[in-house]
Amino acid sequence: MAKVQIKIPATYMRGGTSKGVFFRLQDLPPAAQQPGAARDALLLRVIGSPDPYGKHTDGMGGATSSTSKTVILSRSQHADHDVDYLFGQVAIDKPFIDWSGNCGNLTAAVGAFAISNGLVDLERIPDNGICTVRIWQANISKTIIAHIPVANGQVVECGDFELDGVTFPAAEVQIEFLDPAEEGDDGAMFPTGNLVDELELPDELVAGGKLKATLINAGIPTIFVNASDIGYTGTELQEAINGDAKALARFELLRAYGAIKMGLIDSLAQAETRQHTPKIAFVAPPASYVASSGKKVSASDIDLLVRALSMGKLHHAMMGTAAVAIATAACIPGTLVNLAAGGGERGQVRFGHPSGTLKVGAEAECHNDQWQVNKVMMSRSARVLMDGTVRVPEDY
Repeated sequence: MAKVQIKIPATYMRGGTSKGVFFRLQDLPPAAQQPGAARDALLLRVIGSPDPYGKHTDGMGGATSSTSKTVILSRSQHADHDVDYLFGQVAIDKPFIDWSGNCGNLTAAVGAFAISNGLVDLERIPDNGICTVRIWQANISKTIIAHIPVANGQVVECGDFELDGVTFPAAEVQIEFLDPAEEGDDGAMFPTGNLVDELELPDELVAGGKLKATLINAGIPTIFVNASDIGYTGTELQEAINGDAKALARFELLRAYGAIKMGLIDSLAQAETRQHTPKIAFVAPPASYVASSGKKVSASDIDLLVRALSMGKLHHAMMGTAAVAIATAACIPGTLVNLAAGGGERGQVRFGHPSGTLKVGAEAECHNDQWQVNKVMMSRSARVLMDGTVRVPEDY
């Protein structure tokens, strides 16, 4: 008997500078409604991974870390929340989905999807105004609040809010990441207890075998290093890093050493099974540069420069979760991020990334020499690109 394709209700959405395939949990085949091999196999087939050609021609993925993403949403099982949000980062060239972290960019689309797909109680949706969607981020067990504009009971997607890294304007979506620190075994935002650590590395990685780093669990586990310490200026665009295989291999090894220092893995080899986290980023004081769009970014318009890698490649803009880490570290005096921004106490920063700039804010306080960040705020946008059904072969 000839094989057939099955149809699964799905929505293809842009959120922030990412896009992915969104599902309601209840719409997935029964075997895929639970975590495990069946779910992973289905989502890999939807995206088109693994693809040795690196194109995702036979799937919905876009063959970049920003576009190889899946989201599963359901009515929340947690009190005082509307929707449970599970994110899967799909590897391009490997049969692997990383469930270890959140996608901050796609978070901007979660509230809109939840409203439009019956996951938010009708009495919580105003006819006109702002709908406050309470999101439980299941990957990291954190609360996120999304403020979604609504008109005539429908989500507003069109508007004049411009987000660097996104071609067209859209409606602004304000997001609050509450208590964003990812608590480790000791509950510390800084897993080593230090605002700045010194990584011990092979001399071939860094001259002298030592590298300063800020290791932080906020939004997503992130390793921040100084651009100048690794031979960069902080004004680099994608081609300067992604076209250099040796540079990418070096960053991956630096990421692995940082992950060990953070207690996330036990050996360098384990980094291959934890590609989504931690992130690695490099920072520098303000400098003028031309963004990938051709837009001129002036040093006077930003507080610092940040470049971050995701899934082994320099990101074309900035991951939303890494932006949470940047905001958190920037508001804590003494971190490398804070020092690159000029040091001192600050409640917000505007940083330069390859596609332009982004402003983020944070509320932080120190108790008994322990820093706590109550929330991080930023604005993004989101839009439905297509909805209907996605098809996969029945023997996926």
